[in-house]
Amino acid sequence: MTNEAITTGATARASEGAVVSSRKDHHLDVVLQKDVGSRGPALGLGRYTLEYDALPELDLAEVDLSTTILGKSLRAPLVVGAMTGGSERAQSVNARLARAAAKAGIGMALGSQRAMLLRPELRKTFAVRAEAPSLPLLFGNVGAVQLNYGVGKNDIAAMVESVSADALFFHLNPLQEAIQPEGDTRFSGLANRMREVVAALPFPVLAKEVGSGISERTAKKLKNIGLAGVEVAGVGGTSWAHVEAHRAADGTVHAEVGRRLAGFGIETSESLRVVRRVFDTGVVIASGGIRTGMDVAVALAMGADAVALAAPLLGPAHESDEAVTHALDSILYELRVICFCTGARNIGELRGVRVIDTHKGS
Repeated sequence: MTNEAITTGATARASEGAVVSSRKDHHLDVVLQKDVGSRGPALGLGRYTLEYDALPELDLAEVDLSTTILGKSLRAPLVVGAMTGGSERAQSVNARLARAAAKAGIGMALGSQRAMLLRPELRKTFAVRAEAPSLPLLFGNVGAVQLNYGVGKNDIAAMVESVSADALFFHLNPLQEAIQPEGDTRFSGLANRMREVVAALPFPVLAKEVGSGISERTAKKLKNIGLAGVEVAGVGGTSWAHVEAHRAADGTVHAEVGRRLAGFGIETSESLRVVRRVFDTGVVIASGGIRTGMDVAVALAMGADAVALAAPLLGPAHESDEAVTHALDSILYELRVICFCTGARNIGELRGVRVIDTHKGS
C-alpha cells in the first residue's frame, strides 16, 4: 500500500469518526428534547406490580440487595445502561454516570465505542475508570454489525482492554440502522462471525438490543453463539427508530417509517420471559422502559439477574454528580422498600414474590 493510500484511508476514518461524534451529540439532544418513546400498545413493565405483604416478618434494615454478576460483587442488581461516548459532551456525561455508579456500587455500560475505533483520541470519552476506579463492573460496547464492516477480534479486544472494561456488549440494532440515514445494514452472516469472535475473546461477551427486544427466535440463535448472557432492551422505553426519525429530514421516508415503526419489536416483559427460558444458566439483564424501583423489582421477580436503566439518568447526568446520585438513591431505596413490603430479605427471595398484571388482576 502506498503512503498516499495510507494517508487517504486515515483521513477517511477520521472524517467518519467526526460524523459519528456529531451524531452522538445529536442523539443526546433528541433524547432529551423530543418524545422518543415507543409507539403502540406496549406498556413496558408499568402494568405489573408485586404482591404486597402487610406482615413481612422482617426489619427494613435486614434487606440485602447485593448480588454477583459475571463474578463481580454489586451492592444492588442494577446497571447504568449504555448511553453515550465519542464526544466531549459525552465524556462529561459518562464521567458523572460512572462516579455515581461507583458510589452506589452498581455496574455501568458504555455507549457504542465505534467512534474510538475510528478516532483513537476519543478513547478518553469512554475511559471512565480514570474517574471512578472503584466501579465494580464495566461493560464495553460495539455494534455487532461492525464485524461485517472490517472490525475484527483484535480491534475489539484492544478497544475493551484500553478502557479496562470487564465484559463486552455486542449491540444488535437492525431497526435503528435501517432508519438511520447513514446506517450500517449488512447483517448477513453475522451470527457466524459473532460466534468466531466470541470464542476468541478473553472476556465475557453478551448481546443486547437497543429498544426493540429479543424474541424467542433470536434468543435461540444467540444461545448457539456462546454468549455469557443477554440484555433484552425491549419495547416500552426509548425507541431508537423514533430517535432516528427525528434526526432524519422532514418528509423523507426514513422519518416517516421511523415514526410508524417506533413500537415495532418485543415488549420488555415478554422478551424477558423468553430470554430467561432460553438462557437458563446465562446472565439475563432486563431493560426497556425501566423507570422506577417497582419496574426493577418486577423485572427481578420475572427472572432477571440484573436490570439496566438509561433514560431516567440522562437528564441528571447533564446536571451534576449529585443529581445522578439522587436519582439512583431514589430507585434503590424504592427497591429496598418493595423488598421489605413483600417479605423479601434479599434478591433471591424477591424472585419468589408473585407478579400481578394489573390489567388482568392476577
